[in-house]
Amino acid sequence: MSDPVMKRARGDGIQIQLATWEGKGQPILCVHGVTANCRCWDLIASTLVPENNILAMDLRGRGLSDKPSSGYSLQHHIQDIFCVLDDLKQERIVLMGHSLGAYISLAFAANYPERTEKIILMDGGGQLTQDQWDKFSLAIKPSLDRLGRVFPSFDAYVALVKLAPFLQPWSQALEDYFRYESEAVEGGVRSRINPANIMEEAQNIRQEAPSKYYSKVACPVLILRATDGILSNDDLVLPESAVDRMVSEIPDALRIDIKGANHFSILFQPNETRDRVIREFFEK
Repeated sequence: MSDPVMKRARGDGIQIQLATWEGKGQPILCVHGVTANCRCWDLIASTLVPENNILAMDLRGRGLSDKPSSGYSLQHHIQDIFCVLDDLKQERIVLMGHSLGAYISLAFAANYPERTEKIILMDGGGQLTQDQWDKFSLAIKPSLDRLGRVFPSFDAYVALVKLAPFLQPWSQALEDYFRYESEAVEGGVRSRINPANIMEEAQNIRQEAPSKYYSKVACPVLILRATDGILSNDDLVLPESAVDRMVSEIPDALRIDIKGANHFSILFQPNETRDRVIREFFEK
């Protein structure tokens, strides 16, 4: 698994950091989740090159992208993507989004159908009830708890997340991902993410009605759904009712369940079914 080449691109009034894995095929822009960064795509990117050209962005406020004090919503993110594509002189793109990134990809495809070739929604994009959002928020609390805290060392920084059952087994890809998001500060190490920005993001996404985008998506859509919950079977990010509505209302949607995967392992762990389905979708 080779390290990506890093580059900068212009977002909407800010600079966006991109990880790139160069290939000879169509360009695919990967969009990560709420507290993640571009390096969460290392494993999947390694299975898609050199047949495809992979780019993964750090969303504003994450990784090495600029971090404005406010402006964390789907509309801000899709404007960043629009500007990045213009800066890269890329007319059309395939989008692959995980979690929050799936909602962003969905909104971009609905607003800019002329710029979107295909999208992959990986365990995200569903219309959730407030109760379902509460369960999801509780399940990802271990990921949120690291934000804003200063740890004495990187080993101490990752010690708690290494115990999370949904991140097992631990791997070099996970190590690289958490190392990339950490920065040295006085007294030790902390995440590069400002917790206030994530709070703004979380409040905004809960007020969204993603179903308003479904009928406006004109391109082919692949929905990859994790069948296992994060901490229990009650905290699925794509409950059956939500994914059924997506398939019913998105004109050209294909649903594939990734059996035995949870919201994190569908992204971070090797999975032959996931990789095969993604390759087949790209080849159509």
